[in-house]
Amino acid sequence: MAERLRERGLEIEVLELSDSTRTAAEAAAAVDADVGQIVKSLVFVRDGGDPFLILCAGDRRVDTALFGDARAARADEVRAATGFAIGGVPPIGHDKPLPTVVDESLRRFDTVWCAAGTPHAVFAVATETLIAAISDADVRPVD
Repeated sequence: MAERLRERGLEIEVLELSDSTRTAAEAAAAVDADVGQIVKSLVFVRDGGDPFLILCAGDRRVDTALFGDARAARADEVRAATGFAIGGVPPIGHDKPLPTVVDESLRRFDTVWCAAGTPHAVFAVATETLIAAISDADVRPVD
């Protein structure tokens, strides 16, 4: 995972933790961060099957009405779209590029924490550095 992130310009250190980081609350406790600093990488599917990613702050919920005909992806759709299982989906470095919406409220924080491919791996990154690493990031409210 670290190599995939470096290919996208992120020089980060992936931390393998003994505690689970599957949920935002677990991740925040494991890295001693505010739950809002945890980036939830959530895959949605539009009517017609086109997947897209929403990077949501850990203390927020996505208002699906803002995304029209979209629904949360099933576990098999998440893996097919990203190459990763739910609970470990990183914000970038997927098997294929995904259109990505970034929760503008993440900008409250200088640094955010993201999943790094498994429910036990995370990395910290400057928020603006993460946003800059996402091609055509659509930064806007998600709740």
